[in-house]
Formats: sequence, structure tokens, C-alpha cells
Amino acid sequence: MPRAKFQVLVIPYVIQDKQIKYCTFLREDMNIWQFIAGGGEDDETPIEAAKREANEEADIAYTTSYYMLDTCCSIPVECFNEVDRQRWGENCFVIPEYSFAVDVNVTDLKLSHEHVQYKWLDYKSAKKLLKYDSNKIALGELNTRIKKGLLGEKK
Repeated sequence: MPRAKFQVLVIPYVIQDKQIKYCTFLREDMNIWQFIAGGGEDDETPIEAAKREANEEADIAYTTSYYMLDTCCSIPVECFNEVDRQRWGENCFVIPEYSFAVDVNVTDLKLSHEHVQYKWLDYKSAKKLLKYDSNKIALGELNTRIKKGLLGEKK
């Protein structure tokens, strides 16, 4: 399937006993901790891609409540394969990464082959463990929105 010219980031979270926990994932291929991430396919919208990626990588149901965050980072096209870069054109230098939060209400997830482990962590522990700044920025926004009761509309 052709890769769309955007990336998605999905942060699973749960609130239990007034404690917010965020789920981080250890990638099998790069040995780094991050949230669920992936590219759009064909003519998917970002929310459709977010739901598909979360389902594929952690078996999160499509019907779960998703929230689009304001955080949108840029990823250099050098991070993608040559076929995609050629499809996007020589004047494409970065693609956007749209961020989403998903309230999973459970802590038992089923991992895909892309990840070897997951951890439910509080904000400070998750931020410390994450590799990419884009993940940390989206986490900061989500944490603040939850604490202020400003998460936004369900998507």
C-alpha cells in the first residue's frame, strides 16, 4: 500500500484511582521506548491511521475514545525509504506527525511483533524513558490537558 504523506503518534492512557498512567512501548527493531507510531496508508485520514496503528500494534479497539492533540511535529523525509521519498517528490523535506490520545480503560494490551514490551508509567517516568522529543511534547500536552480537564472532543 502506498504510504500517505503523514505520520501518526498515539498515546494510550488510563486513569485509575485518580492516577494517570501512560503506556510506552519498546520497539523490537530499534530498542527504543516510544508511543505507538506509524504512517498513514492510501487515502486514510490521520484519525483512521491512528486507530489502525493502535489496533495493529496494541490490539486497541477501533471504538475506543480517541482525542486529537494540538501537537504536530515534523519528521525529516530521510527517515523514510527511497520509494516513499520519490513518491512524495523532491521538494518534500518533512512530513507532519499528528498526535492522538486514546483512553483505553484497561492495562492489559496485546503486543504486535513491532514491540517486545510495554510499561504503564506516570508522567515523569514516561517522559524520562521516551527517546523522541515529539513523544515528550505530545505527552506534556496530554498530561496538562487531563489535569486541567481540557482534553477536548472525542474523535
